[in-house]
Amino acid sequence: MWFTDKSKMPTAETALPGREAAMQISGVHFVSGHRIAAPLPAGLSEAVFGLGCFWGAERVFWQLPGVYSTAVGYAGGFTPNPTYEEVCSGQTGHTEVVRVYFDPAVISYQDLLAVFWRSHNPTEGMRQGNDQGTQYRSAIYTLDAGQQAAAEASMAQAQQRLSDAGFGAITTEIKPLADFYYAEEYHQQYLAKNPDGYCGIRGLQCLI
Repeated sequence: MWFTDKSKMPTAETALPGREAAMQISGVHFVSGHRIAAPLPAGLSEAVFGLGCFWGAERVFWQLPGVYSTAVGYAGGFTPNPTYEEVCSGQTGHTEVVRVYFDPAVISYQDLLAVFWRSHNPTEGMRQGNDQGTQYRSAIYTLDAGQQAAAEASMAQAQQRLSDAGFGAITTEIKPLADFYYAEEYHQQYLAKNPDGYCGIRGLQCLI
């Protein structure tokens, strides 16, 4: 039976079992035509962020100069190769994330962190606006020690500004990336394919 309280994280023991087969995707960005999966050009760096519904979150990043491509998927949970329906059930532990491949000579990881903080409210816990559940939690999944340190430093700075503005504690999960699972093809660059689709991104640009 699936959880009724989607704001509670499952454990590794209670999470859905998932499957061995990875999600089949085209591997091509609908907007730019660039690759969103290997093989990729040399010299790119990677970042992974969760800031609510990944449809609107992905569009925030693909529009940035220096971003080569973006893809949406699932991270931070237990279930291998989950489906969207499984993630929405609250029984996988995953959050919806955007994988960003970028050229560090054009845009830095610190620049991406700045966009991350101002593009959502990182104080809401297991929700983002009207979207409620573990899959909407704020998260930064790091690829190395340098990213981990940069993410933690940027959170401290963001917390100071938010506290000064009367907001509560940041609830963003910051930890090394264990696994990234691509979401289904129809989710990739969803708002380019569906211009009138739901976005759900409520930024705090004036504060952070």
